[in-house]
Parts: sequence; structure tokens; C-alpha cells
Amino acid sequence: MQAGLMETRFPYLFIICLSSLPGGPRQSNPMESYPEAQIKEIRTQLVEQFKCLEQQSESRLQLLQDLQEFFRRKAEIELEYSRSLEKLAERFSSKIRSSREHQFKKDQYLLSPVNCWYLVLHQTRRESRDHATLNDIFMNNVIVRLSQISEDVIRLFKKSKEIGLQMHEELLKVTNELYTVMKTYHMYHAESISAESKLKEAEKQEEKQFNKSGDLSMNLLRHEDRPQRRSSVKKIEKMKEKRQAKYSENKLKCTKARNDYLLNLAATNAAISKYYIHDVSDLIDCCDLGFHASLARTFRTYLSAEYNLETSRHEGLDVIENAVDNLDSRSDKHTVMDMCNQVFCPPLKFEFQPHMGDEVCQVSAQQPVQTELLMRYHQLQSRLATLKIENEEVRKTLDATMQTLQDMLTVEDFDVSDAFQHSRSTESVKSAASETYMSKINIAKRRANQQETEMFYFTNEDVPPICCLRL
Repeated sequence: MQAGLMETRFPYLFIICLSSLPGGPRQSNPMESYPEAQIKEIRTQLVEQFKCLEQQSESRLQLLQDLQEFFRRKAEIELEYSRSLEKLAERFSSKIRSSREHQFKKDQYLLSPVNCWYLVLHQTRRESRDHATLNDIFMNNVIVRLSQISEDVIRLFKKSKEIGLQMHEELLKVTNELYTVMKTYHMYHAESISAESKLKEAEKQEEKQFNKSGDLSMNLLRHEDRPQRRSSVKKIEKMKEKRQAKYSENKLKCTKARNDYLLNLAATNAAISKYYIHDVSDLIDCCDLGFHASLARTFRTYLSAEYNLETSRHEGLDVIENAVDNLDSRSDKHTVMDMCNQVFCPPLKFEFQPHMGDEVCQVSAQQPVQTELLMRYHQLQSRLATLKIENEEVRKTLDATMQTLQDMLTVEDFDVSDAFQHSRSTESVKSAASETYMSKINIAKRRANQQETEMFYFTNEDVPPICCLRL
């Protein structure tokens, strides 16, 4: 389509019309070269106007072609990305179905970490569908719109050019008429001047003849010379009358030609003024008709698709975030114990097994066993008090250590917003990232501190419980 527009050339009729104006490049009268040069400048402007409009249309077609190619490539990338996401989600979903599906058949037995994992896979499938939708919108909506706009640009340029050619022909016709009327006026004015000059010459001859006749009458001319003088005067009077009539006729023609020229001049100036002030703007509007509005709708389609993609993504991420907020070790502990209740259910108490008919099933405090029992009782009381104090100190140390571990494990090192600051340079983003929790030095240091604290915690956790004391 673009090539077809670029091959469009001005019709030969237009060039012939431009070159058919009368008058050559050289004029004997300097005043006559001015309107001809002005008309020639107008011709050049009219030709350049079409060239500008054609270049504008070609640049728009190139823009639309680049946009179509961009969205076609972007649609391919979106489809490829969609398929990759679907393969990724299906790979791990099939792994779950084949190996661990039997452990999580019921919702009440679904552990919170596993729920987060399932939601991540679900979000991956959702993003896969959304990117496939984006591919469909780009291919079947955005690109189609751009193709239609290209067709509109070509069609409107051709229509506008046809209208512009008619305007140019009318304008050049008016200037042609003006030039013709001006030449006619110049011709009649020159004839009027010539006739006036001849009339004045005749008047001078008549006056000269009258002066001669007066002098001769005073000098008593001979009788035979008088008829000859009268014949000469009559000839001069007759010539003067003819020149007077010719002058009047030429003056009338000059007046009519001047009036026609002035009226045509006003009409031509009005037509040129109307064309350059109103018609040129209307011609450009014809070429621009609907282009910006159609292109705006196309870009808004693209924006709507991208914004809805982000909205869908945020909705899915909000679900995952809610599941992350609901990660609960205590609830998962109860879930595991309920799921495997036979394993974690307390066993039956040991029953007293009498030996060979011995029915005594209580502690006996008879002498001399009573004294020994009292001694053991007091020793246990003393030891118990000491262990309570030691256990209390150990418990305080463990609580402090546990709080330190909790602080290490709950540090907010997950914010990576600095890496997406597009207004900053890449170097500044890298330097900022090196100073955050995500830097390798800080990560290694935190890991070493965490492991050291865990070792201290489990070392102190090995204290035997009080209920297991023996003496």
C-alpha cells in the first residue's frame, strides 16, 4: 500500500495547466514581469503543497507499518511466554499428582506452605492464559486497527488530492484569466496612449495651420492661393476628427479593460486569500480526518490490555499474599497431628501387673521403709527446687535466643522495589542494591549469625525436663 502511494505522481494535466499560462520569462515592460513571477511562485507552492502532504502520508504509513511489526513481534513473544508458563506449571502439577496427591485430598489437611505452593502454580497458569489473551488482542485487534488506519490514510490522501487538484485548477484558471485581462488592459491602454499622442499631434498641426492662415491673410495673399489653403485646412480637420474618434474608441476600450482587470484582480486576490487561509487548512484536515482519533483508540486498546493484565496479575498475587499472611506453624502442627492422629495419639497407660497373686498396688510406708521414703522425699524436694531455679534461668536464655532467631527470620529483606526504579541509572541501582539486605556479603553474614544462634539454642535445649528426674 505504501509503495502504491509513493508511486503516485501528479497528472500531466496539472503540469500542462501550469505551463499553459501566457507570457514568457522575458518581458519588455519591467512591470509585466512582476505578476508573472508571482504566478510562477504560486505554481511552485501548489506543487510543493502536494509534496508535503504526500511526505506526511508516507511518514504516517511508515509509522503504522513499524507499529504493526512491533505488535506482531510482541504478540509472538507473549504467546511464547504463555506456552512456557503453561509447561512450567504443568510440569510441577503432574509431579504433585503422581507423588503426593493422596496426602492432600481434603482441604482441612492442606498445609499452609503447600497451599502457597498450589496458589503459585495457579497464578502461573493464570498468567499463561492472560498472556495468551494479550497475544490474541494484539494480533486480532491492535494490528487489524493499524492496518485499517493505513488503508484510511491512503484513501483519504487520494480523495484529498483529487479535491486539491480541482482547487488548484480553479485557482490557476483565475490567475490565467487575471493575466489575460491584465494583458488586454495593457494593450488597450497602450493603444489609448498612442491614439492620444496622435490626436495631440493632429491638434498641433491644426493649430499650426491656423497660425499660418492668419499670417497669410495679413500679407494679402494672391487670390489664386486661397482655395489651396482651404483644402489643406479641411484635410487637417478631417484627420483630427478621425483621430479624435479613434482616441475616444480606444479610451472607452481601455476604461472597460481597466475595470475588468480591477474586478478580476479583486476576485483573484479574494480567491487566493480564501485558498491559503481556509482551503489549505481544510485540505490538511481532510488528510488528517480520523487519523489521530483512530490511532488514539488503538493505543487505548493496547493500554487497556496491559492494565487489565496487571490487574489480573495483582488479583492473583493478592490471593498468594493472603495465603502467605496465613502461614501458621501452630495450625500446620495441629493439621499434621490430625492427619496422622494414629501416630501422634498418646499410647495407653502402663497398668500394674501383679506377680503371683500380689494384690497390693499402692506405695507402702511401713517401718522400716517409711524412714527411707521420707528421706528420699526430702531429697527430691530439695533437688526439685534447685532444678526449678536452673530451668527458669535456662528458659529465660532460650526465650531471648528464640526472639533473636525470630528477629533474624522475620527481617524485611524482601523489598526489591529499588531494582525497578526506571528513573535512576543502572549504576546507581546496582550500588543501592549492594548496600541492601540482598547483597551477598550481608546474606552470608546473616546466615552465619543465624546458624551460630541456632547452635546455642539447641545446646541449651538439651536440659532434661523436671518430670524425668531420678535420684
